[in-house]
Amino acid sequence: MKEKNGDQNNRQLYALLNISPEASNEEIRRAYRQWAQVYHPDKYQASQMKEIATENFQRICEAYEILTDENRRLIYDIYGMEGLTSGLELGPKLNKVEEIKEELERLKRQRDQEKVSAHVRSSGSILANLSLPEFLDGDGIMKGMAMASEVQSQISKSNSIAIGGNLAVKGYSGVGGATAVFRHQLSPVSSVELMGSLGLQSLLGIQTSRQLSVHSTATAGITMSLKDGSLNLSNTWTRQLSETANGNIQLALGSESSIGVGWRKKAEKMSASGEVKLGTSSFGATAQYTHRFSSKSHGRVAGTVGSGALAFEIGGGRKISKFSTIRMLYSIGIQGILWKFELHRGGQKVTVPILLSDDLNLLFAAGAFIFPVSLYFTLKNFVLKPYYLRREKQKALENVEKTRSQVQEARVAAQKAQQLLQNVADRKRNKQLQRGGLVVKRAFYGNRKAMSDRQKFEAEDEMTSQIINVTVPLNFLVNDSGQLKLHEGVKKSGIMGFCDPCPEEPKQLYVDYTYGVSRYEVIVDDYEELLIPQERHKV
Repeated sequence: MKEKNGDQNNRQLYALLNISPEASNEEIRRAYRQWAQVYHPDKYQASQMKEIATENFQRICEAYEILTDENRRLIYDIYGMEGLTSGLELGPKLNKVEEIKEELERLKRQRDQEKVSAHVRSSGSILANLSLPEFLDGDGIMKGMAMASEVQSQISKSNSIAIGGNLAVKGYSGVGGATAVFRHQLSPVSSVELMGSLGLQSLLGIQTSRQLSVHSTATAGITMSLKDGSLNLSNTWTRQLSETANGNIQLALGSESSIGVGWRKKAEKMSASGEVKLGTSSFGATAQYTHRFSSKSHGRVAGTVGSGALAFEIGGGRKISKFSTIRMLYSIGIQGILWKFELHRGGQKVTVPILLSDDLNLLFAAGAFIFPVSLYFTLKNFVLKPYYLRREKQKALENVEKTRSQVQEARVAAQKAQQLLQNVADRKRNKQLQRGGLVVKRAFYGNRKAMSDRQKFEAEDEMTSQIINVTVPLNFLVNDSGQLKLHEGVKKSGIMGFCDPCPEEPKQLYVDYTYGVSRYEVIVDDYEELLIPQERHKV
């Protein structure tokens, strides 16, 4: 199978011929012949129809010529049409397939090197403990503070280094430390890490990891304290239990020996984890469950019980931008009643726990929970939600206005392309009806939000909506076996008879079809594969 290096924006020519980015030359020729039978100008006598056919036939020929030329296809897959029009394939130095490949590989290596040199990731956290009881007693609101920061850098293909530090202050005393970790990838399945730490915990250590099988990984390590020379051994075994869950067993031997068993599950709408740990002088168990209500908001429940802790935590968070999430949690336990505020921004995290009360007064505990919940839902429903709806609507209107002429031109071109597909599509449709095969009754492509109310947009003027009717081209694409396939990773707006009715907006394709005596419905995202008929689509 031919490997494709280009991104999804470099696949419009594949969409035009409705072929896979991995299509062979024979598949490309077969697709070209199918489209040429419809769009060849010699098939039409009327000047208007001949003009439409000529325009679309030229597009098909261009796609065919590029994709059947090994040199040009290679450049198109990586750089798109911009690469073809830049003259990269021309000139005395680039007139052979091998030379073009060599030049492209050189440029790829250069980009990879630039990516490696810039591959530095930083992460950090700030914890500011506030105490309302101490503030009311006149001792100040700040109870303590801790900071940690780490920078990771990929110094070569197999080697990386991480340097970090932490600082904690409580009252009039403070502690800190610095850590450095060097990681070497021994092979695709094994690695080794060397670690050194100075400060509160001064130690040296080595750790090695190996993938035992497709689903299992083992890690073993040893550390030596620079203060008293004591040794600590650790072993961890991780096992993939399912596509979304894994479990692990941890064994530690040393000054504080322990054994722990953990489990973690992460699915589309939820994540959960739990751990039980037994030590020579302590024990503990933790569990947490997070449910995602939408792509922007989530709720969280967590609990901790052990020899030195007992707490229950509930709260939720919301994504306020592409990289930022805020979260508020309510905690009650032997440590008291707390509100905890968190801000996550990229690899940075700020946590502000506010101790409200040392005493577990039930009335106060209920009020501390009800007040922020009521405040949140009040702000959400009467302030934040209306604001975001107005802002999104304004942005959508601005985008529609900015691209209005472009969209109208694209719609006209799509309608012209559909004109020439109509007769063949009708013949295919009637043939499938007679044999009880696949018939596309209705198909619409466009704005994801608008697709949720199909009755509304079907009643609107198509030229002003963010939806386009694509029933004709889909009936045309049904093959003689009564199947229809649109390929994964190929933007559907590039298919002949389609267009992009809402640039820069997420889009979906809705198809209402029949097969035999049954009716089916399916909705797929813009780059998602469509393969019909399928039993799971039955209404």
